[in-house]
Amino acid sequence: MPYKPGAEWQYDVPTTGSTHLPPDAGYGRALTNQGYGFEVAVADLIDNSIDAGAAEIVVHFLRDASRILTLLIIDNGKGMDEEGLDAAMTVGHRRDYGEGALGMYGTGLKAASLSHASSLTVVSRTKRSRAAGRRLTAEGIEDSFRCDTVDPLYAQDLVDRYDGIIEWHGTIVRWDGVRAFETVARGQSDQFLSKAISRLETHLGLYLHRYLQRGLKLDIAVWDVSGGESPLGEEVDHIAVEALDPFGYKVPGKVGYPREFTAPVEGLGDVQLTAHIWPAKSKQAGFRQIGSLTERQGFYFYRNDRLVQAGGWNGLRNPEGHLALARVAVDLPSVDNNVLSLDVKKERVTVTPAFTLGVEKAVDSAGHTFHGYLSDAETAYRDGSRRTEIVRKPVTPPGKGVDPKVKRVIKEELPEKPGEEPISFMWGPLPPDQFFSLDRERNVVILNKTYREDFNDGRRGGANDAPVTKTLLYLLLEDCFGLGRWERGRQDRVDYWNSILLASAEAQRARRTQALS
Repeated sequence: MPYKPGAEWQYDVPTTGSTHLPPDAGYGRALTNQGYGFEVAVADLIDNSIDAGAAEIVVHFLRDASRILTLLIIDNGKGMDEEGLDAAMTVGHRRDYGEGALGMYGTGLKAASLSHASSLTVVSRTKRSRAAGRRLTAEGIEDSFRCDTVDPLYAQDLVDRYDGIIEWHGTIVRWDGVRAFETVARGQSDQFLSKAISRLETHLGLYLHRYLQRGLKLDIAVWDVSGGESPLGEEVDHIAVEALDPFGYKVPGKVGYPREFTAPVEGLGDVQLTAHIWPAKSKQAGFRQIGSLTERQGFYFYRNDRLVQAGGWNGLRNPEGHLALARVAVDLPSVDNNVLSLDVKKERVTVTPAFTLGVEKAVDSAGHTFHGYLSDAETAYRDGSRRTEIVRKPVTPPGKGVDPKVKRVIKEELPEKPGEEPISFMWGPLPPDQFFSLDRERNVVILNKTYREDFNDGRRGGANDAPVTKTLLYLLLEDCFGLGRWERGRQDRVDYWNSILLASAEAQRARRTQALS
């Protein structure tokens, strides 16, 4: 539209033409500094797997004897052919997202990956196409967005390695040069992985809890490529991610909740708010193990059943201790709007004043107001604070080798000692007169591997096998760690426990042998 000079305000900017300006290679620096947290980046990649129809996903850490090597995410989704791989690795490419898709902007795979790794490799196979792969590196982006083609033989070998997950189709995302891994000091890999996996398990369990509750199988595994009988190494840890439902209480904190409120939001229409009040002093994982109670009060926004914001009042009010029990679930509308917008990392919703004004006017079918809900939540908190609570003795938490479900219940039931390394369990060679041994310097309980098959029905078992045996030993031995002087009476107790448990292990073996004969 040509410009006509005049005194009137120009509501539209006049233009005389246009030109296409492709991104400069320097954009790669911005792409690799998007501010993705590690757990948020991994969750973004898992969104792609879910969009591809995956029913099984594994987050796989690879390590050797001295360092953490790489991270892989393997799924059994529909996969991609070479054309699909080229599109997925094109910076700025935005595919058509179907209704219910978790992807939004088309940048997550590249931005999330290259925010943490110097090299991103994607290998995939469909029912109708052979295994193929592409690699994108920070250097390649600076070299006019160069993308490397993975050797087809390697692509097939990698798919074959994970044939327990990828049968006819699936995808593997591989991160190399992960900056966080490269900062881990020699000999500190176990401690780093233990904390990293715990944070990742919590994040994925929370943000994907609706999918996990519907049957999505999501595991986190650690593989040592330098050990074991197999030339590929051996699995040293494996956990199944369980749903962490932020609304999973058994009994509400106040009778009559949850309540469904309707908020009239200008520019969007009616928005449904499901208001919950947790029971005071709840020890359930969905309440206490997902972060600070102050940070976790407020709105829980979902987009296509995927949690995208876990707590916060978005300007409605400030967080405070008396509202720690208040949580409100909101499903984002499927239609595009200018009221509620989600950031590219899918961890925060920005709202306009129209939303908060609508919430303040929200009522339920019986005429109860949202303001009344907040008052009910404060009352439930104050009433709960007056109740006498039995204080249980803090314990050193369980660590690697204990089933995650057991660890979660222990965390719910018993407070943790601050700053203590978790107690791990492992099978190892011990003298024939010992069923277990304590490595107090490393906080490890070593079980005599001679009896491992007897506690696993003849099988070798996984890293978290024999859950009953390990849990009972944990309860017996927890107070043997983190002590100063080792008392003679405590050693005597450990000795007679060992003798009695050794006799029970022999009895277990005799019963199994008799059953097999």
